[in-house]
Amino acid sequence: MTSDDRSRLRVAIVEDHALTRAGLRTALQTSFDVVAEAADGESGWEGIVREKPDVAVIDIGIPVVDGVTLTRRVRAEIPSTHVVIVTMVDLEDQVLAALAAGADAYCLKSSEPERIIDAVRIAGEGGAYFDPRIAHVVLARFSGTRSLGAQFSPLTPRETEILRTIANGRSNSEIAEELHIGLGTVKGHIRDILEKLSAADRTQAAVVALQKGYI
Repeated sequence: MTSDDRSRLRVAIVEDHALTRAGLRTALQTSFDVVAEAADGESGWEGIVREKPDVAVIDIGIPVVDGVTLTRRVRAEIPSTHVVIVTMVDLEDQVLAALAAGADAYCLKSSEPERIIDAVRIAGEGGAYFDPRIAHVVLARFSGTRSLGAQFSPLTPRETEILRTIANGRSNSEIAEELHIGLGTVKGHIRDILEKLSAADRTQAAVVALQKGYI
């Protein structure tokens, strides 16, 4: 974004329930420019193609074209548009399907508006965000996953080890006990990890590392 009119992220909302869509619009337009809205996946796709927003906020259960299919299409054909999935439920299959389709963030509709705003901002900046109430599902499922991308990891072996324990849902004190190191040492490693991965918190760092194949 190189000009003043691009200083705010441009957002599209695809949500079939009118009241929920209005609520999302009200919350998001305080921080972003809402440039398109739609009540189904096909209309949503048309609006996203037309406006090419920075972020598309997509309900996973929309009609005509479902949210996972729409996410996959957006990420394949308009990669500059990031996707935040919103849903009423935290079913593991839906969470993992959205991740596999290329979603950058996943929020429950019952989340506080500030959390959804954070998710949109983080996704728009190229990061990853998962609602803390479901993050453990994703992290535990992918814990220990390997990919060729791991060879390019900026993390040290100890940092990678700590991230794996975070992915398994361990607290800082549990990590210290499990790895036989001091709590202050754990906190120092986590600070370094957050800086290297440009992550805002432990959960985001673990998700970024999983997506990039570092752990």
